[in-house]
Amino acid sequence: MGSLDGLRVIEFGSMGPVPFCAMMLADHGAEVLRIDRPGTEEGEGWRFQLLNRGRRSIILDLKHPEGVAAALDLIAGADALLEGNRPGVMERLGLGPDICLRRNPRLIYGRMTGWGQTGPLAARAGHDINYLSPTGALWSMGRPDGPPPPPLNLVADLGGGAMFLAFGLLAALLEVGKSGQGQVIDAAMIDGVNSLLTWQHGYLASGFWQDRRGANMLDGGCPWFDSYETADGGYVSVGAIEPQFYAELIRALGLGAEPLPDRNDRANWPALRRILAARFRSRTRDDWQGRLEGVDSCAAVILPTTEAANHPHQRARESFAEIAGIVQPVPAPRFSRSAAALPGPPRRAGADTRTALVDWGLPAVQVDMLLQAGIATQTTTRED
Repeated sequence: MGSLDGLRVIEFGSMGPVPFCAMMLADHGAEVLRIDRPGTEEGEGWRFQLLNRGRRSIILDLKHPEGVAAALDLIAGADALLEGNRPGVMERLGLGPDICLRRNPRLIYGRMTGWGQTGPLAARAGHDINYLSPTGALWSMGRPDGPPPPPLNLVADLGGGAMFLAFGLLAALLEVGKSGQGQVIDAAMIDGVNSLLTWQHGYLASGFWQDRRGANMLDGGCPWFDSYETADGGYVSVGAIEPQFYAELIRALGLGAEPLPDRNDRANWPALRRILAARFRSRTRDDWQGRLEGVDSCAAVILPTTEAANHPHQRARESFAEIAGIVQPVPAPRFSRSAAALPGPPRRAGADTRTALVDWGLPAVQVDMLLQAGIATQTTTRED
């Protein structure tokens, strides 16, 4: 059933953070219905869109008045709505917050954008790397002798975006239980990333953190918080910040016989880094895995994504499952009592149009009219 069993959410199909947020909700039992656009049903790539797992899909033409009316009928029975369009798009469709909240006064209307609903950049396009740029997060990543690297899309899209949207939605759902009134969530990736950097602003103010790459504890500046290459081209991560873990690391590396440079003196960092780098290059990745994972050295081998599911710890926790032939992460976090079942695989856009519209309360005659007029589209899959 899941902790969110009974929660009904309308998701307007988009990319990145909104599907990830919807996946999180569906993973834990929410009934999420995705409204896709005409044309998104082409091709077979939908099978690999794992962020779309665990929920049904319908296709509605929202440029047609009857399509908008059907969407409003669905919204009337929902607890929450998720959309990831540029500011003004939903209003132009006739599905803006004012209209939706008049139809459903308890609705939580979740809006996901990069720049936010207001401000001079609100209408501009962008992607994860762009939303990181004004925050200081991207500036702080990478080596000092090169440009900041793209950190996948984990930081802005998923961390600063999807997870803050999920938090905001659940917080607003708790609040509506007290007030009886819905509201709009303006979840901007730039705001979420700013919040993630709260600790860094404190350290900057204290003088502990320097505003340049490769000069600090957590950015690769110090030799005991970095990654090192092994003899066979693998890598090991080291995060031995505390003295007791650093001492364990030195013992595990076999470097305790002779005094090492004092790590508290920054002038010794280059020499200490050379010693650690040479030591890690003396053995293979798997050799180091055997030596390091049994002690509290705060060091771990770095695995490619293709090996992640087979790591002994991942296997012991059953962190991955095969769903419809694709190995993928199981829902997180874990619940002691109200855990949901494994999610179903992604559904092709429009695969559930007829049944989902009826299940959500639209009369069958109205659904037939929408399908016959091409305002709604029903697709099929091999499984169907």
